[in-house]
Amino acid sequence: MNEHVAVNDFVRRQKEGSGKSFTNALSFKEIANHAEQQMALGFFKEGYRSGVRIIDVDSSLTHKFICPFVKINPKTKLTAKYVQRRENENFYIQIRAQNGELLPAEKVELILYHHDVLSENDEQTTECEWELISFHALPKGVDFMPMGPVTMMRNQLELSGGTKGHYESEEWAKSVDFWQQYVVLETNN
Repeated sequence: MNEHVAVNDFVRRQKEGSGKSFTNALSFKEIANHAEQQMALGFFKEGYRSGVRIIDVDSSLTHKFICPFVKINPKTKLTAKYVQRRENENFYIQIRAQNGELLPAEKVELILYHHDVLSENDEQTTECEWELISFHALPKGVDFMPMGPVTMMRNQLELSGGTKGHYESEEWAKSVDFWQQYVVLETNN
């Protein structure tokens, strides 16, 4: 098995207008290469389960990533949509802000899954040991972005699109707390 970090097809959804963190300055391959370098230097921590790693992006690259969040305040206009992430997954309620200023990224985390974890649900798209599946541009003052409650639910209940995981009550509370303070700004793309 190739020990390099490859690009999983799932991360390719992170582009301008997607409501996800994105970059127009780096290719997905360049991000995966950076993840490989940072992991080799030890700039990572273990994720929510064995086989998931969170890689810290070098601060010299942070400005190349766009954070999709606004801070919620009494003037924030919120909308809800009933959406489906992928065809074989359950629908969920998605909240977006219709106004506000995007927060600058202060930190970026790259999420890697090991081949064994991805193969549990046949979600690997390469033969590499690690695959980049997501990246998060975090706003100022946020040291760690908790997984979204819908993703946690999908994982813990082992629903379609989830990767088996179990979360403690504090992890659930931190997730709900974050998503009560920050929301993705809706774009017209």
